[in-house]
Amino acid sequence: MTPSFLTEEGYKKMQDELDDLRQDRRQEIALRLREAIEGGDITENAEFEAAKNEQAFVEGRIKELEIILANARIIEPDKSPNGKNTVQLGSKVKLKIDKDSPEQYVVVGAAEANPIEGKISNESPLGRAIIDQTVNTVVEVDAPDGKMKVKILKIE
Repeated sequence: MTPSFLTEEGYKKMQDELDDLRQDRRQEIALRLREAIEGGDITENAEFEAAKNEQAFVEGRIKELEIILANARIIEPDKSPNGKNTVQLGSKVKLKIDKDSPEQYVVVGAAEANPIEGKISNESPLGRAIIDQTVNTVVEVDAPDGKMKVKILKIE
C-alpha cells in the first residue's frame, strides 16, 4: 500500500481524531440509536435513520484513519546542508503566486493537505511544481483556473 506522508503534528491530530471517534462518537451514536429504537416503530423514525447514517460515516472515517495511520511515514525535517536549499516534504515555503501577495505554506502528504490551513500536498499541481526547486526559482503551474507563475521566495 502507498505510504501516507505525515508530519508529527498531522499524525498526532489524526490519532486524536481516531481516538475520539472510537471512544466518544461511537458511544454517542449508540445512545441515539437506543433511544430511537425505544421510541417505537423504527421503519419511519427519522432520528433512527439519521443516527444510522452518522454511524456509517463515523465507521467509514475510522477505517480511513486506521489505514492512513497504519501506512504513515513521518516526515523528518532534512537537517543536511542542502535540506534548506530545496523544497521537500515538510518544507515551509514562502511563495509569490502571480501578482498576489506572498503566502506561506507547508508541503505535506496528501492525507494531511489543507490549503485553508496553509498545508499543500506534494501531489497537488503546486506541490509537484515546487518539489526539489530552490529559492528564486519561478515555476509555471497548470491549475484549474489556468496557468500561474509561482516564485519561491524562502524555504525553511
